[in-house]
Amino acid sequence: MSAIGIDFQQNFFQLFNVPSRFQIDMVLLEQNYRVLQAQVHPDKFTHLSESERRVSMQWATRVNEGYQILRKPLDRARYLLSLHGVETQEETNTAMPVDFLMQQMEWREAIEDAQQAKDVAQLDVLLSKLRNDVKELQKLLELNIDIQQDFIAAAGVVRKLKFIEKLAEQIDSALDELDN
Repeated sequence: MSAIGIDFQQNFFQLFNVPSRFQIDMVLLEQNYRVLQAQVHPDKFTHLSESERRVSMQWATRVNEGYQILRKPLDRARYLLSLHGVETQEETNTAMPVDFLMQQMEWREAIEDAQQAKDVAQLDVLLSKLRNDVKELQKLLELNIDIQQDFIAAAGVVRKLKFIEKLAEQIDSALDELDN
C-alpha cells in the first residue's frame, strides 16, 4: 500500500492534499477523495494476501472517515482544533453567554409553538433562520481559525453550533412528525 504514497501518519488535510484551514475548496476535496478512493478500494486488492487486503480495508476506511470529517463544517472545525491541541469541551463546558442562552430558549419555544400548531410553514421559516445563523457562525469560525488563529474562541463557536445543530434536529423531527 505504501506504493500509492499514503502514510497513516498524515492528518486528513495532508491525506486529501488540501490546506489545513476551516475554509477549504470542496470541489478539490471531492476530486481528491475520488482519486484516493480509486487507489485504495478493497476490490483492487482481492488478489493479494489477507494482510494486504486488511491494510487496503484500513486505508479505505481512513479515506472515508477523513472525507466525512472534512466535508462537514462542524466536524472539520472540531478536527482542526484537535490538531492544534484544543478540545471543544462540548459535553463538559456548557457555559454560554446569557444572550445566546436566551436566544436558544426563544428558539425552543418557537419550535414547540409551531409544532403544537402543526404549522409546517412556520417550522420551515425557523429552519431557514437557523441555517442563516449557522452560516454566520461558520464565517466566525473561518475568522477565528484561518485568520486570527484564536482556537479558544473557535471552540466557543463550535459549542454554539452544537446547540444550534440540536435545534435543527428538533425542527427536522417536528417536520418529519407532521409529514407522517
